[in-house]
Amino acid sequence: MQYSVVDYQSIVDASHSLRLDAEFFRPDYLQVQRRLEAIGSRKLIDFQVNIRHPKEIKRNYVDDGILFLRAQNVRPLSINLTSNPVYISEEDAERLKENRIRYKDILITRSGANAGQCAIYLEDSHAISSSHTFILKSGNLNPFFLAIFLNTKYGKALIEKGKYGSAQPEVAPYFLYQIPVPNWEDLQTEIEKTYLRSKELTELSKTRYAEIQTLLLSELGLADWQPKHRLAFTTDYASMQRAERIDADYFQPRYDDIISAIKSYPGGWDTLGNLATLKKCVEVGSKEYLETGIPFVRVSNLSPFEITQEKYISEELYAEITEHQPKQEEILLSKDATPGIAHYLREVPEKMIPAGGILRLKSKTDKIGNEYLTLVLNSVLTQEQVNRDVGGSVILHWRPDQVAGTVIPILHQQKQAEIEQKVLESFNLRKRATDLLEHAKRAVEIAIEQDEQTAIDWIRGFW
Repeated sequence: MQYSVVDYQSIVDASHSLRLDAEFFRPDYLQVQRRLEAIGSRKLIDFQVNIRHPKEIKRNYVDDGILFLRAQNVRPLSINLTSNPVYISEEDAERLKENRIRYKDILITRSGANAGQCAIYLEDSHAISSSHTFILKSGNLNPFFLAIFLNTKYGKALIEKGKYGSAQPEVAPYFLYQIPVPNWEDLQTEIEKTYLRSKELTELSKTRYAEIQTLLLSELGLADWQPKHRLAFTTDYASMQRAERIDADYFQPRYDDIISAIKSYPGGWDTLGNLATLKKCVEVGSKEYLETGIPFVRVSNLSPFEITQEKYISEELYAEITEHQPKQEEILLSKDATPGIAHYLREVPEKMIPAGGILRLKSKTDKIGNEYLTLVLNSVLTQEQVNRDVGGSVILHWRPDQVAGTVIPILHQQKQAEIEQKVLESFNLRKRATDLLEHAKRAVEIAIEQDEQTAIDWIRGFW
């Protein structure tokens, strides 16, 4: 049994709302608070930090406009723009100008299972935030250091302490302002250098991945190809019969360009259903969601580079549906909502259950490598086939039979090997970037537990 003894004045000082719940005064939270105060930390509010709570309007997304960041885009130390980014018009952005995010602003998710997750915005163009994310300006603190601190075990514990509500936990600015933060000038400089180096490596990884996509298209003679939507074109009745479709968009010539390039490739081609087995995953229902437990991976958690965690299920439920546990060397492929996102499981995955909108693919041939196949699935070659198959739908569903019919070029083994090597280089750069951020977090924890110089020596040793 754990308990804390606090006096009334401590309750008054700690909370403007006189929180009396035992959770708020947990012994581990109090221990973190005392440790930070013992090393001379000051509250966020004392550093002239400003926290804005964005407003909300009815959202109308557009194909091309101003980037609109939702809570699902904010992950620990990462702004995820690879999975289903959305945009709003310039007119709506003007109406939400108080929600504008600028370079080096820190974003903190406000509510839900991921309340308190935060990252620094380092994109060149500005964006608009949803009302489910706070925008924090770091005042007299180095923003890179503050973002790292809030992601350490100490920062996360104090954010967790300030959460309120059980069904939909929330974080309030008042409690964020009360978080004590240390202020080491030299360490902050080292943390900034590390954070920016991590960003450089991430961007380099993205560039390399884009270059590999270009290499793939060049091999098929599509290096300069651009999708063009034509207002008028013709097709024949036999084509409509074969496709069992009569909607005009399905027969856009741009789709024929892709299919023809693949089918005329000298190395040959095949359908995805002939190259891999497709296994549908499972839905558990929102009533089964927990704040902690076994990750339940939805389409919004999937990207070519990572799998994020947002919803969880119990160990008991996991045991009942464990046949849906993904295995090493499988590919997870989204078929609903944002169809066509592929993630290759290079290593033995942790316990997880993918949602029903995701398929598990397992290769059944040696004609094609997994790294190469994943690249093709994430390329414009597949995305255009997805657009053709799901066109006109309000809620996008890529049927398993359509997925199985996706045509895949079979590049020569030497070219596949070249592509796979470049893909691994790209992912190794991203891993190095992630490792740098983890070491930055650990350096701040070392400074709290020991001293600033020990932390600086430690992080410099990793470089």
